[in-house]
Amino acid sequence: MMKILPVGAAVCALLALGASGAKASTFVVSYEGEAAGVENTTATFKTNASGVKEGGVETFNSQPVHGYPQTITTDYGTGGLITGTYTAGTASGIQINAADQYGGAGGNTNYIAAFTGTPYTLTLSSTIPGGIDYFGFWLSALDKGNFVTFYGGDGNKLFTFDPQDVLTAVAQSADPSLYYGNPNPGSFHGKDSGEPYIFLNFFDQGGTFSKIEFSEVNNGGGYESDNHTVGQYATMGNGTVIQLVHSVTVPEPSTWAMMLAGFAGLLWAGAHGKRRPVRSIDA
Repeated sequence: MMKILPVGAAVCALLALGASGAKASTFVVSYEGEAAGVENTTATFKTNASGVKEGGVETFNSQPVHGYPQTITTDYGTGGLITGTYTAGTASGIQINAADQYGGAGGNTNYIAAFTGTPYTLTLSSTIPGGIDYFGFWLSALDKGNFVTFYGGDGNKLFTFDPQDVLTAVAQSADPSLYYGNPNPGSFHGKDSGEPYIFLNFFDQGGTFSKIEFSEVNNGGGYESDNHTVGQYATMGNGTVIQLVHSVTVPEPSTWAMMLAGFAGLLWAGAHGKRRPVRSIDA
């Protein structure tokens, strides 16, 4: 008779295998919580042998408003140390807007936006030894659909940030109301008071990344951001670290393969276990 390994035992073994082989998150995420209205990072960047800072900022101010390009290329003011290419996810192109109630650092600059069904990606390359391990942006009019996903140089998905984690962090701050509504002076001040405006930092403490995807997920709103900052960080600045509860670290393909192979092995062993001979009992 075929011997079947109990399902509970097989599942427990699979979970144990996953726990031993799954990749722990190397990402630390923080928000600039030292004061509401901060629109740039307090993190610092390394410098190379020539004294050039290995990090920079894209403000989108040189991009035409409502030009809807398929791609945007920038060096973040690094003189070529870093190259970033933004690519539209659909034929409708990348949306660049002038400052309004939803975005535009300082209240008078351009910002980039995505909407449900119109994501965009950022592909990064650099001549910096060790690669890029930091990204930050001013996430204005943040909503629960503003997801950001990081990929490694081999194209593997590394980490997806769920905005619910920062919404929870802000709710736990001393005065959450300080983060809600457009903080900039002028006619937009205080507008869109139902959403927080906050600068987020992403530090990969155990590796590097080369692609980022920005997508508005099942919310029907917009994904507005500005002051995209990239580089190799030296210090993490004054930001408040966010507890990652909803955000997801994706196991590497080799981990999944190991888990599946282990599970298959358990099932095979159960199906092909040794049969014990039947012993006759004399009366």
